[in-house]
Amino acid sequence: MKKKKVNLRDLDPNEHQGEHSHDDGHNHSSPDEVSNFRTYLPAIFSFVMLIIGIAIDYFDDFPFFKGWIRVVWYTVAYIPVGFPVIREGWNSILKGDFFTEFFLMSIATLGAFSIGEYPEGVAVMLFYAVGELFQNAAVKRAKRNIKTLLDVRPNEALVYRDDDFVSVNPETVAIGEKIQVRVGEKVPLDGILLSEKGAFNTAALTGESKPDTIAKGEKVFAGSINLDGVIEVETTKEFKDSSISRILDMVQNATARKSKTELFIRKFARIYTPIVVFLAIGLTFLPYFFVDDYVFRDWLYRALIFLVISCPCALVISIPLGYFGGLGAASRNGILFKGASFLDAMTKVNTVVMDKTGTVTKGVFKIKEVVTKNNFAPALSAVEGEAEFMQYLMAMEEQSTHPIAKAILEYKADGADLEATEVSEVAGKGLKGTVNGKTVLVGNKALMVSNGIEVPAETDTIIESIVMIAIDGNFAGYVTIADELKEDAHQAIKQIREAGISKVIMLSGDKDSTTQQVSEELNIDWAKGGLLPEDKLNEVEELKTQPDTIIAFMGDGINDAPVLAASDVGIAMGGLGSDVAIETADVIIQTDQPSKIARAVKIGCSTRRIVWQNIGLSFGVKIVVLILGAGGLATMWEAVFADVGVALLAILNAVRLQKKKWGK
Repeated sequence: MKKKKVNLRDLDPNEHQGEHSHDDGHNHSSPDEVSNFRTYLPAIFSFVMLIIGIAIDYFDDFPFFKGWIRVVWYTVAYIPVGFPVIREGWNSILKGDFFTEFFLMSIATLGAFSIGEYPEGVAVMLFYAVGELFQNAAVKRAKRNIKTLLDVRPNEALVYRDDDFVSVNPETVAIGEKIQVRVGEKVPLDGILLSEKGAFNTAALTGESKPDTIAKGEKVFAGSINLDGVIEVETTKEFKDSSISRILDMVQNATARKSKTELFIRKFARIYTPIVVFLAIGLTFLPYFFVDDYVFRDWLYRALIFLVISCPCALVISIPLGYFGGLGAASRNGILFKGASFLDAMTKVNTVVMDKTGTVTKGVFKIKEVVTKNNFAPALSAVEGEAEFMQYLMAMEEQSTHPIAKAILEYKADGADLEATEVSEVAGKGLKGTVNGKTVLVGNKALMVSNGIEVPAETDTIIESIVMIAIDGNFAGYVTIADELKEDAHQAIKQIREAGISKVIMLSGDKDSTTQQVSEELNIDWAKGGLLPEDKLNEVEELKTQPDTIIAFMGDGINDAPVLAASDVGIAMGGLGSDVAIETADVIIQTDQPSKIARAVKIGCSTRRIVWQNIGLSFGVKIVVLILGAGGLATMWEAVFADVGVALLAILNAVRLQKKKWGK
């Protein structure tokens, strides 16, 4: 399914602000500095006018500053910061949305003017404008951090055409064309390395600063920076489908997926705001029927304070900004969440189910042990016997495309290479052929038994994959093949438990004995092997029927697509190379490191904690000042702090996520 393209600068965590734009597409050139100054100029002008007006009022030595001159002075101070808000409020009303913060601020400040509280009316709007400026700066910073991190797509590519490398737009390069990347330049498109080797900085893709060395024929990803020598790459994807383009698109769209907390607060604000408006109206007029010394002006002032305090700015601003910061922090750590809702979901996970191959193991088979029998080469030493034995085995395996054959062929054997002839495949058992004039059998125990070869009993207890060899009717030996654990596999399980996950389970398609061995080595609670994709799905569905079980499944994102989709949180390893992972999973671990799962949980918990801190701070202060305001014990200045001041504190608290470290 084609994803909708979203420009990062169009993503605004403060959608409640109607036409407000928080464009972050600036650099530090002179025109933008001028633009920034113009942004702050209205607030600076109003601030200077307000301070001068208050100073003249305080000294009371200027008789001319009375009557209409005083009204005009404060009106001029009010317009630069007040008019944009009044305009926003009017536009919202035309759209049928009456109870916005713009409407509340407009009514409160115009009401203050109507009862002669000019300085307070200007101050409320001025502090609100300053709060908006701080908010915009925080949003720009959050967006710029993500954009700088991810938007590393080059705007040119050196492609080989007409016997020369020419510079073109990467969007015009077709699959299969050859491109050249110089030292220090970014790889413009995904491809296969044609040069012998290359060293790349993949920090923008994986969050890891350690250079990545790639050999000829291996994958190179767009956005990587070439560190060593001029290289050539054959493109395998178009520019729009490159890894960095998909990652950027996914992070951009993630901000549009609201968490349940965000959605609740937004709905709450739309109910809460009109209630407070009607309470303010009641606070103005109802005391007339119950208070002997009722003074309309005093009760209107209390109602205006009530309105200023009621603005849900701190809630509606800081909560999306908190989640935005969490998404950016995760991206910098090589973890991509497809939405703020999954940041929340990670904090509730209590059961991690994982695949084995490609998740906690490298998914690359290697020879673990070579065992030769005396009847193979009794006159040779152990080392010489092993070398000759492996030459026979490798000659046969050169005719096979099986992954185990690839592992065997990586073995370095001394001596002249041998060649196999008359090789035929025995279905489900192995290979039969001739090497150096001798009949050679290579395969499993069934192949040996069917050809009357006596197999040592010791092979029955071997857990790893085993390849047996017989030469001229005699059992010559065997090799065991095993998948390697990832370097951080033990650390991953330990950190997952430390992050508060109570149960860790392994489900694998590999044979059960191998799965149990890996499970025991990693101290996993429960494991099951020999499973087809549908079997894994059934196991996860069964686990989900248990009360209070929230499951995160992590797999390679290809065979495990059904389980990734069915789990509460699907986590894909190897997101850079797997289209299925990008489409199916909720969280992508770009570095292939299972230890990043614990960090994802920690980032989710930190984000949620800061969001709820902001909610508590906002409600706590507002309730106190609302009560004081209704009782006539709070002035408009306290109201300003309860609204704009708390919003600023909440924004600063949310910004902490952008600098927070969660360890390595």
